[in-house]
Amino acid sequence: MIVRREILKSGAGALVTAGFAGMAGRAGAQGKMVLKATDVHPLGYPTVEAVVRMGKKLEAATGGRLSIQMYPSMQLGGEKEMIEQAQVGALQLARVSVGPVGPIVDELNVFNMPFVFRDIPHMNKVIDGPIGDELLAKLTNSPQSRLVGLCWMDAGARSVYNSKKPVRTVDDLKGLKIRMMGNPIFVDTMNALGGNGIAMGFDQLYNALQTGVVDGAENNPPSYESGKHFQVARYYSLTEHLIIPEILLFSKASWEKLSKDDQALIAKLAKEAQQEERKLWQEREAQSLELIKKAGVEVIVIPPAEKKRFQEAVKPVWDKYGAKYAELVKRIQAVN
Repeated sequence: MIVRREILKSGAGALVTAGFAGMAGRAGAQGKMVLKATDVHPLGYPTVEAVVRMGKKLEAATGGRLSIQMYPSMQLGGEKEMIEQAQVGALQLARVSVGPVGPIVDELNVFNMPFVFRDIPHMNKVIDGPIGDELLAKLTNSPQSRLVGLCWMDAGARSVYNSKKPVRTVDDLKGLKIRMMGNPIFVDTMNALGGNGIAMGFDQLYNALQTGVVDGAENNPPSYESGKHFQVARYYSLTEHLIIPEILLFSKASWEKLSKDDQALIAKLAKEAQQEERKLWQEREAQSLELIKKAGVEVIVIPPAEKKRFQEAVKPVWDKYGAKYAELVKRIQAVN
């Protein structure tokens, strides 16, 4: 896929603003309004494409009055910066991982626990149902969040890759320095598995792999492929230790400036984007796995018996963090 590092405008006109707050009037006014959206991934990536398509639908439904302007490829910073900008209304839409949102609304951290979902279909049923809606509402109604949770997005399962050796068993992780997202649950998960978990930003990772600052990392196949990490870490083991949905956020400061009708329209289109992104994700994941195999990456399937050992190894993480989520975990496990 050719990545074009440019700003995609899915709305009419060329109105560019520093933020929604600088635009006059409410969404019910006649003036055109451009909602700024951002993502760490490039154009064409499933989460980016889903929001771009959502913008086209929004423009069509409002006769061009509302539109979305996408800033992909970390143009507005990493996920932490994106959240902070959304909180003050400097941008309107941000697609982020649950990881950096967990510290804002603790209940969301339940999705950051290792092996909390049996598989991807189980995760999809949970986020499509009452539990998913309740957690989005908790985020929206939290006084400190200053964010609206619009919808969930699929990000597949995260698996370990490294530059040193094939990881076929949990014992093979011992001594490997593995980059993790900056959430204590993730670092503790890797440490429990026997590796050395190192918190680091995604934007720093390629260079860290290339120079040996870390031996490996963990992520889903599209991120591993699109980030070109397969060029410097050629062993990819399907540990699937984390299955973490992602969230499409809207700035609450900007949301409150919209009319009720426009809020309802954006909420409806976001739910459609949730389903559309899932189809895009499944297609892209298959393409990414095919691409890395053709590039010579050794993709290692972990057999069920060994996967059970991985699950048993993270018990200390559940002992440390799991008690406060016990009731919610029971409900998640009961979803069939």
